[in-house]
Amino acid sequence: MAGESDSRVSWTELLRWSLSHIDGTRPSPHISEENRRWFEEAVEAQATVGMAQRMRDMTLLLLTSPSHLEDLLDELHEHVESIDIANDLISVGGLFPLLNYLKNSNARIRAKAAQVITTVVQNNPISQQSVMEASGFEPLFRNFMFDPDLTARIKALGAISSLIRNNKLGVAAFRLANGYAGLKDALSSDSTRFQRKALNLTLYLLTECNSDCGVVTELGFTQMMIHLASSPDSGVREAALGSLLELARDNNLLTPTEGTRLRSILQRRIDSIRVMSIEDLHAALEERRLVDSLWLACYKEPSLLYEEGLVVLPGEDLFELPPDVANRFSESPPRGSAMQPNSDGESLNTGDTSSQDKKMLLIGDATGTSSAETSYLLRMQ
Repeated sequence: MAGESDSRVSWTELLRWSLSHIDGTRPSPHISEENRRWFEEAVEAQATVGMAQRMRDMTLLLLTSPSHLEDLLDELHEHVESIDIANDLISVGGLFPLLNYLKNSNARIRAKAAQVITTVVQNNPISQQSVMEASGFEPLFRNFMFDPDLTARIKALGAISSLIRNNKLGVAAFRLANGYAGLKDALSSDSTRFQRKALNLTLYLLTECNSDCGVVTELGFTQMMIHLASSPDSGVREAALGSLLELARDNNLLTPTEGTRLRSILQRRIDSIRVMSIEDLHAALEERRLVDSLWLACYKEPSLLYEEGLVVLPGEDLFELPPDVANRFSESPPRGSAMQPNSDGESLNTGDTSSQDKKMLLIGDATGTSSAETSYLLRMQ
């Protein structure tokens, strides 16, 4: 069998070959490495062929709007966790009917379709490009902004987050569509899931688009982030603290009222961390470091966590620390390292800004837009 072509091997033949070696009535014989390798490759090849056909079948079913559509989308979601299968779905034409279900009258269908798209495009530049070229950003953005169903909005935001991550065209489209207005609305929601997703995307955009620190400050994000820094949800707290730290690093200074309020919230978090058990301290690793870094960035003095040795616990490696924290534990710590100017070496708060300049910030720096981005953005208008 090892010499036969894999393309001619069916599941029936593989089963017959397996039973000939292991029938359960006697000890398993020794299988040569060549035969073992042949069997594994044949199974993998057969599974690949079978899955490709399944993607074709599921695409046809998506086109017919079957009664078991929710189950079909659940199965599809499981399959596309493999990047290869996700790309197969696109190659057989499954993307377009999937995108159409974002407009379905059933909110559960809209949410499940967005969930499938999230997985299809996650860490997958090929699929990201395909979705952008198929105008998939627009229905996702509409659902995120205006869907009457909260779950559908949350799932759409998750899909957008995966779609635009490490995707310049996606980021440009989001900024052009004034996506920050939707993120601000999500932060005011009572849903911690919505808040967490919005904060994580905001944090990503702030780290990728330095000029957006000024945008979110002007839009009033700072007060909302300060409020969410005291959230009972650890994921919301950490994302809020991380976003505030990005603003502080970019010299987007707090007003006196905001500074007093943030100091009070950070002090309460420090008090809570100081009485944690060792297990809880390890679980709160990210929050410990964010609280300490933010305190230093805003108030130019070490936090009590730093003074009591609670920023880096025994056994925690320095190389895992953010640069502004790790530098303080090096031989020559630069005290002001947490406060950095923007990439142009200037503070974003210097001088007055005209309304036209503010609008440009929302859609990004025109000088940094490629010809491909320009073409896409023109089609968006």
